[in-house]
Amino acid sequence: MSALLSPGDFWVASGHHLCDVAEHGRLLGTPELWRAFLARPELMPPEEACAAERALHAALMDAPLQAVDGARLAALADGDARENFGQFLAFRDRVAAAPTLEAAWLALYREGVAGIPPILLQMLTHLVARSALEGEGDPFALRAGELLYRAQRVGIHQGATLLADEEVVEMRGRDGGFGALGQLLVEAGAPPREVELDVLTEANATAYHGRSDAHDFALDIAEGRDGQRGIARMLERFIRHMFGEEVSIRAVPVIEDRNWTWHVGLDAEATSIANDLWQGRKVKQDRLARILWLGVLEFADPSRVLPRVAGRPVYLALAMDAANRLRMKPQNLVAGLPLVGKEQAA
Repeated sequence: MSALLSPGDFWVASGHHLCDVAEHGRLLGTPELWRAFLARPELMPPEEACAAERALHAALMDAPLQAVDGARLAALADGDARENFGQFLAFRDRVAAAPTLEAAWLALYREGVAGIPPILLQMLTHLVARSALEGEGDPFALRAGELLYRAQRVGIHQGATLLADEEVVEMRGRDGGFGALGQLLVEAGAPPREVELDVLTEANATAYHGRSDAHDFALDIAEGRDGQRGIARMLERFIRHMFGEEVSIRAVPVIEDRNWTWHVGLDAEATSIANDLWQGRKVKQDRLARILWLGVLEFADPSRVLPRVAGRPVYLALAMDAANRLRMKPQNLVAGLPLVGKEQAA
């Protein structure tokens, strides 16, 4: 049966309550879930939509998994509608062919996501991230989990390294004065508008669940802060759920390892910087300063790891780009983890 909402729920907007729960807490798509996808504005027929577009959307809302042949798509008068429905149906068919949503996520990133709109991938990532963190009691790990599917704006000031939801920063803005965090984010490149956000602390952490879908808590991930630990905890949960691997992760300030064997950049910028460092290239200080978080990952079962990495730490890195934005790519773990096989249990 589909999961029921509860007072301690979080990320309700993911749609996880529209899914059935399979073995090991993995998710199964339901017609209700696909109807939620079809309710996206890109797929809702506008007032001027042709009869064929309205009929197709209505038919899919009635039976979301029905087959749609090329002739029905070709009958749509609007080219954008033909493209949007075609992309959605291709995505739906690939996801529905997998035994769980987690298995679908892994298969998509192993086989290639060309032609799939980013918003659909974001929605799927939101769902599997929510599933991975089911039962997690640490609000800092939950807030860190938002990095898996939402871009962040970074502000560094007086010992704090603050991550704020980029979309919220932009939506909250109003012409005029600045709040304290708003000023910090403006200095980091946000629009010159007022931005009022709370920084997640032990004092207000109990409010996270009730506000989780607002994405309006900033997270401090500076060294020694709860947010830094939260990222490590979140990644442990995500890797366990998605790959079936027990790992321990701890944050570290620097990598000092003459036998540095393996690393995974968790975004494009971190991948580029870590690759250059590993290959012995010189990295300018201003670029090196974009690294926001470093972690050391160790596998509980060394036999699951490539022989040359077994017993060695795997380094993880997160970085902001030149515009002070952080866009985590959890899919980098799919190809990046040094596992012997790809038969993970999702």
